[in-house]
Amino acid sequence: MINDFDRLIDRRHTNSVAESGYEDYLFGGSELPRLDMPRSDIISMWVADMQFAAPQAALNAITERMQRPIFGYTMNLDDELYEAFHDWSRDRYGWSFRRDEMQTSQGVVPALYALVEYVCKPGEKVLSLSPAYGYFKRSADYSAREFVTSPLRKHDGSYTVDFADFETKARDPAVKLFFLCHPHNPTGRAWSEGELRRMADICFDNGVMIVSDEVHCDLLRHGKRHVPLARLFPDRKDIVTCMAVSKTFNMAGMMIATIIIPDPDLRAIWKQRHSPFLNPLSLAAATGAYRNGAPWLDELRTYLDDNFAWVEAFLRAELPEARFRIPDATYLAWIDLGAYFPDSINLTKFFLEKAGVVLEGGEMFVNNGENMVRLSLACPQSQVRAAMERIRDSVKAKVLETAS
Repeated sequence: MINDFDRLIDRRHTNSVAESGYEDYLFGGSELPRLDMPRSDIISMWVADMQFAAPQAALNAITERMQRPIFGYTMNLDDELYEAFHDWSRDRYGWSFRRDEMQTSQGVVPALYALVEYVCKPGEKVLSLSPAYGYFKRSADYSAREFVTSPLRKHDGSYTVDFADFETKARDPAVKLFFLCHPHNPTGRAWSEGELRRMADICFDNGVMIVSDEVHCDLLRHGKRHVPLARLFPDRKDIVTCMAVSKTFNMAGMMIATIIIPDPDLRAIWKQRHSPFLNPLSLAAATGAYRNGAPWLDELRTYLDDNFAWVEAFLRAELPEARFRIPDATYLAWIDLGAYFPDSINLTKFFLEKAGVVLEGGEMFVNNGENMVRLSLACPQSQVRAAMERIRDSVKAKVLETAS
C-alpha cells in the first residue's frame, strides 16, 4: 500500500470541526457533559470527514495552481472540471451528462438549502426517508417548508423502504420535493436498481421532483457498484444529482460540489440566484482528484473494508447483543445498541461523558434512530480500536450499574 492510512495526523489548531467543533455543533445551547479526562484525550469519531491526508493528486494540483499566485474571483469557466468529472462518472457509473447540465456549488449542503427554496413554494413540503441526514431537515426548516419522512423498515440490522407509506406521503399534493440519500446516510444502504426505479416512479406519478444526494457514491465496499438514479432515467428532467469530492477524497473543507440539473427552467433559476464563485484552489484540487485520484481511492476502500471487518468481529466478541451489518457504502458504522439501553437516552452525551468518544447518537438523525450510534471509521485502525474499546467498557459499566 503506497498511502499511509495508519498515520495519525494532529488536527489541533487547524479549526477542525471534527477536532474542536463538537461542543458547539452537538451541544450548542445546552450543558456540556462532565468529563473525567483532559479534552486532549477525547477521540473524535463523529463528523463525516476522514482522519486521512487528502490524495497526492489533489495536493499536486493545488501546488501547481499556487505557482500562479493570483487568487481573484474564480468561476468554473473552462471545461477542465467537467471533462475530469464526466470521465470519472462515465468510467465508474456508466453515466453521462452534458456540460451545460453541470453546475457547481460551494458544497452539497448549500445546494440543498437553495433547491428547497427554488422548487418548493410556501406551504409546500419536502419528503425524505428516515433516519435522515440532519441537513435535509435543516434545509427545509430554513425556508419554512414542512419536512415529512417515510420511516425505513429495519430488520436484523438491515433497512428497506416501506413503499406503501412512501407512496402515501408522496401522494400529498403539498409534497413537491424528495430528498433521496443514495447511498443512504446513516444506514449505509446502496439502493438496488429495483428500489430506485420504484421510488422514482412514485415521485414521477405524483409530480414530485427528486434531489438525489449521491455524495457517498464512491465509498463502496469492494464488490459493490453505484447506480446513479439519473442514469436509470436519462430522459427525465426532474432529477437533480449532487456529487462532490468532499467525501470521496476527504476535501469537505474545500467547499466545492457538482450539481447536475437537466431541467432548463430550474437550471435558469439556479444560475440566476446561486453564487457561481469558487475557491481557485478548490477548483484545481477537484479537477486533479478526479483525473488522478483513483489509485488513492482504491487503497482507501481496502483500508475501510478492513476497518469494518474488524469492528464487526469486535462487536460479535465483546458486545454480542449489538446489531450491526457492514454497510454497502460510506465509511460510517450504524450500530444498534438497544439491547444495552432499553430506555432511550442521549447516546451522544453518554459516550462523550463515559467513554471520551465523540460520536453521533440516533437522536441526531431526525427520527427512527432510537438507541443507534453513528461513528466514522475513516481513521487509522489504532484509533478505531481505541474508540471501540472505550465504547465497550462504558457499555459494560452501564450494564453492571443497571443490574446492581
